[in-house]
Amino acid sequence: MPASEILFKSAAELATLLKSRKLSPVEVVRACLDRIEAVNPKVNAFITVTGEQALEQARKAEKEIAAGRYRGPLHGVPYAPKDLVATKGIRTTNGSRVNSDWIPDYESTVTARLNQAGAILIGKLNLLEFAMGSGQKGLVGPARNPWDLAYSPSGSSSGSGTAIAAGMVPLTIGSDTGGSIRNPAKSCGIVGLKPTYGRVSLFGVTTLSWTLDHVGPMARTVADVARMLQVIAGPDPRDRNAATAPVPDYTKALTGDVKGLRVGVPSEYFFENVHPETGAALRRANSLLKQLGAVMVDVKVRNAALCGAASSVILSSEAAAFHEKRLKEHGDLLDPLVRERLEAATFHSAIDYIKALRLRTVLMEEMRRVFLTCDVLMLPSGNAAPKLDTETVKTDVPPDPPPAPRPDTYNIANVTGIPAIVLPCGFTAGPPTLPLGIQFCAKPFNEATLFRVGHAYQMATDWHKRTPPLHG
Repeated sequence: MPASEILFKSAAELATLLKSRKLSPVEVVRACLDRIEAVNPKVNAFITVTGEQALEQARKAEKEIAAGRYRGPLHGVPYAPKDLVATKGIRTTNGSRVNSDWIPDYESTVTARLNQAGAILIGKLNLLEFAMGSGQKGLVGPARNPWDLAYSPSGSSSGSGTAIAAGMVPLTIGSDTGGSIRNPAKSCGIVGLKPTYGRVSLFGVTTLSWTLDHVGPMARTVADVARMLQVIAGPDPRDRNAATAPVPDYTKALTGDVKGLRVGVPSEYFFENVHPETGAALRRANSLLKQLGAVMVDVKVRNAALCGAASSVILSSEAAAFHEKRLKEHGDLLDPLVRERLEAATFHSAIDYIKALRLRTVLMEEMRRVFLTCDVLMLPSGNAAPKLDTETVKTDVPPDPPPAPRPDTYNIANVTGIPAIVLPCGFTAGPPTLPLGIQFCAKPFNEATLFRVGHAYQMATDWHKRTPPLHG
């Protein structure tokens, strides 16, 4: 099969071909490696490429599948994690000069589970330094948006979004403390899931904020994201915050049926300052879901405006505590924006932090109330990607002043721990033509409902099938 036909297939499509031996893992890995070699100099998505190791694993997978030892739908499918996810024996830089030579002697739970499922690690992906940098400074410079190289893929999982959109790898892992999976998913025209807090173990994932951090899957389709979550979710004795709740069979949610599903749409606040093109795309999505049988419910999220303050204090305080030693010993090697934010956060008092935690409790109770009246909450996922040279802040840390639309459209899910998914819902008129996204949230541990609505929407649209005009 020609490489051009391999590169933009979903992982599910590749899995069918691999299982039936109509395609070999070696062919898939070689196609990805050739694509990385051709376009990474342009988009700067990969920090490290593990080509020889990936080919060795591909040959092993080919033999296992031929012998009838098929491990499941990720067997032989390449993936790449954000480079703050520890990989044993493979450089893990955090996008920083401070960690440029760090080679962990342990494996993160996320990558260990993907490896066990037969997925093939093909490299490590670019990011904003320690998930909180400027995007301009750092170890290798910024990743670029494959839809237009002058534009940002957004952060902090910038490489994770770029790599999928550019056809370099079908599956990636990102982290999300205030939107850093969902923002790149929106800007790159792919799917990104921030799971429920604790749904996926954070062991081996460099901390930004202990109580706001999440790690999750990114892919071309909702179905692929569901299959990834199936593998990486579940309890972990190495992470005391990992939930013990059972992991359901997420594929059962991929029915395409949303009849009777209650979709809550806030009547105020979250949709303020949305760009007209974004607003029009969201209204079209709303109309389509109604045509598919969903029931649109007007909801109000009280105290939503408190979210930004709570997120900012919690995130920055916890980041300053985690990086205290690094700031003292290696502050001169950090991106100036990282250093500035860490230094400023040291002025937060214990009283500030406790007040922020109390605000979090208020917001969690409010979201519990909201989901009594709806099954999913539909929110904007930001406007189209900004230009790299005009984007003032590309980080999980809520900026001041806030961009349009409200930054709380992302970080309310982090503060309250609820799951949220972003998927493409249109494009700008251009030039350039850039992706637009829609976001759905659900009550804790109800990712299946997100997959249900997202998959149904993708079955009725073709936004996720478009590919950027990027040539190697």
